[in-house]
Amino acid sequence: MSSPVSQESTRRRLTQQQAETVTRLTDAAVEVLNDEGFDGLTVRMVAKMAGVAPATAYTYFSSKSHLVAEVFWRRLSAGVAEPDPLATPEERVAQVLREVSMVVAGEGQLGGAVTMALLGTDPDVEHLRIRIGGFIRIRLAQALEVDPENPGPLVDALEMIYAGGLVHAGMGHMSYEQTSERLVAAAHLLMEKS
Repeated sequence: MSSPVSQESTRRRLTQQQAETVTRLTDAAVEVLNDEGFDGLTVRMVAKMAGVAPATAYTYFSSKSHLVAEVFWRRLSAGVAEPDPLATPEERVAQVLREVSMVVAGEGQLGGAVTMALLGTDPDVEHLRIRIGGFIRIRLAQALEVDPENPGPLVDALEMIYAGGLVHAGMGHMSYEQTSERLVAAAHLLMEKS
């Protein structure tokens, strides 16, 4: 059974066959990234690896940044669960931050590519950037049991912490595992002061 994310695209709702094509393209993108890096990645190269015509690939992805951002969105939406309602707020926030930061851990060059892709100006990337930010805001708001539409300064501060941490890791300054633990420690300090 397909998840709702696999049945949608930045540009439109997908049929089952289209969803399978997009999945092949996103899987191939990770392989190409690991071989060629973000600079060497092209939509055409990914299409070839996925066994898809380049014109077909471009109907789903406007650029390599859009393709990489979609990979991250799919990993994030599948890898960051709703916080455990039986845990304390601190434990729930730690769970969310760990899961967000570990989505691309051990994925070769994907982390750095995601950082570069999400900073791009492609309108399809902007759409995904908004969706990604909204998703993480919702998870943090759920962890703190506050309204995601008006979560308050603590969620705002936690968003700043994770965004900075992930950019730091994406630039290769520390591993995602190290980033995860530093994010949790920073969140604990912040929550103690609140």
